[in-house]
Amino acid sequence: MPLRLVFAGSPDAAVPSLRALAESAHDVAAVITREDSPQGRRAVLTPTPVAVEADRLGAPVIRANRLAGEATAAVQQLAPDLGVIVAYGGLVREPLLSTPRLGWINLHFSLLPRWRGAAPVQRAIMAGDDITGASVFQLVPELDAGDVFGRVTEPIGRHQTAGNLLDSLAESGATLLVRVVDALADGTARSEAQLGDVTLAPKLGLADGEVDWSLPAEAVSAQIRGVTPEPGAFTTIDDARLKILDATIARDVPRLPAGQFDMVGRRVVVGTATEPIELVTVHPAGRRAMDAASWWRGRPTP
Repeated sequence: MPLRLVFAGSPDAAVPSLRALAESAHDVAAVITREDSPQGRRAVLTPTPVAVEADRLGAPVIRANRLAGEATAAVQQLAPDLGVIVAYGGLVREPLLSTPRLGWINLHFSLLPRWRGAAPVQRAIMAGDDITGASVFQLVPELDAGDVFGRVTEPIGRHQTAGNLLDSLAESGATLLVRVVDALADGTARSEAQLGDVTLAPKLGLADGEVDWSLPAEAVSAQIRGVTPEPGAFTTIDDARLKILDATIARDVPRLPAGQFDMVGRRVVVGTATEPIELVTVHPAGRRAMDAASWWRGRPTP
């Protein structure tokens, strides 16, 4: 029997799940997303990607930065069978947590209990994990601690950024999510407690993007890829911040002192504790993004 759903989500990573549920046999009675926010240099008030998709689908939208007060009252009036949350950007607390008949389920982009928290994909890459995935679990008051209904796994490529890995997991996770909702609807869903060591994935700040060149090259590469595209990798040279958009390990280049920049042939490299890192694409302060060699050749001569 189809379920009456309330969906909560905000960023691009939640859009495939909303779309998949809307195309399923179930009824998305309302979509909760964060309020429009100023974006870009001109601070244009912009809806979340989930709000844009909900409008396209013709689903009613509840805009709220906290799942409380009016948002809770609106959900209570809808009397949903199930709440579904994917990267909404806020916590579900009582009385909203127990408002749907079947409670809430959460699609989380990690293999729980590893990487509970706001930045699981980024932290997995930065830690050098070889594999990650997505989990659908029963929401409980404790952070990301509920029983798991299903998982999908995915290897982490050595050149993969947090952005493209999250894009991939958003699609495979959406398929998993619909499968779990279908199982809850027909009574065949089974869950299991989370087993293993708990690791936490707190939200990244700007400081997490400052590259530590004293680390081995593998760790530097993992840091750069883990913070790409947000909050973004950067370093300081010529007393200015340089954003690093793309980089790779230069295994065929002689070692340099950690943090030392050099031009080797047509390649811009920076020393680490082991092999150098080659800068591929950079974004100098006040200029456009460009290939690293063009940036290097255009630098003022010290």
